[in-house]
Amino acid sequence: MKVITPLLLLASIISIILAVGIGPVSVHPTFVGKIIISKLPFLTDFVDHNWTRLDENIVWGLRLPRVLLGMIVGSSLAVTGVAMQALVRNHLADPFILGVSSGASATATLGMLFGVFSFLGTYALSISAFIGAAATIIMVYTISRVRGRINITQLLLSGVAIAMIMDAVTNIITLSAPNALGLHNAAFWMSGSLAGAKWGYLKLPLVVIIFCMTVLLINYRALNALLLGDETASTLGINVRRMQKMLVLVASLLAGVTIAVSGSIGFIGLMVPHMTRLLIGSDHKRVLPVSALLGGILVVWTDVAARLVIAPEELPIGILTALFGGPFFIWLLKKNSRT
Repeated sequence: MKVITPLLLLASIISIILAVGIGPVSVHPTFVGKIIISKLPFLTDFVDHNWTRLDENIVWGLRLPRVLLGMIVGSSLAVTGVAMQALVRNHLADPFILGVSSGASATATLGMLFGVFSFLGTYALSISAFIGAAATIIMVYTISRVRGRINITQLLLSGVAIAMIMDAVTNIITLSAPNALGLHNAAFWMSGSLAGAKWGYLKLPLVVIIFCMTVLLINYRALNALLLGDETASTLGINVRRMQKMLVLVASLLAGVTIAVSGSIGFIGLMVPHMTRLLIGSDHKRVLPVSALLGGILVVWTDVAARLVIAPEELPIGILTALFGGPFFIWLLKKNSRT
């Protein structure tokens, strides 16, 4: 842990600088670093301003917000996966197991195709997606409560049922699409994308990931105890009911906010926590920060690939994470089973 975390922090910084410079118009990493430093308070006078105005617009105006959003989204998805897996005590759980993604997709497509949420202005897509995610989790949470407690089996089953209903609603909306361009944009968003990222999109997800990470790290001992089962956790003095509610709220908040700014990017929340546990074990005090860093790095480089594979067009990130993440995850499982 003492070695892995600093290495991943360094890898994150290097990834951000390199990813910002890669694109149809390349910017040298040295210029990227100088431009970023020049924007920091009190450091502007210490940097030699030998880059062009075009370089600055590309780095600061276009690519840096996108790359930073990728880091935040990847971290959020990975941390959500850790929280969900602790909640249901199953390493196959992922951020979208409660139907959050399906609910967000339904309201987002409704807004994109029919302009239902256009009165919300610039952030209509993000807010509409969050509304759908929040409504879905409220329904799932309400259904899963049995005698005042969350029934894990009922939580999972109700999540699947609500997801199927929301997927059906989304299909009805897309089949009724008034134009092909709107349908294409909706399908692209539902597959996950960081296109159109702005500085304003970073504030809410950054605040949410910091808050949720803090809450989870404070309760890391309780998360470790939950993996042993409800009865064992109770005997260790853990308030299981309170922890379950907290995990549902944290996972829903993280997933809802993340989907609102990036669409549905699958496999990160499933794959990254598993990779982390193979590296450092199951102690949540270590799993949470390492998963966050790994998830961020993975999404940043997947986004770079999405921008370059069929340039000048883009591929949705969700397609690449599934296409390359699936075989890699299978290889990890097979490799782990032989050791």
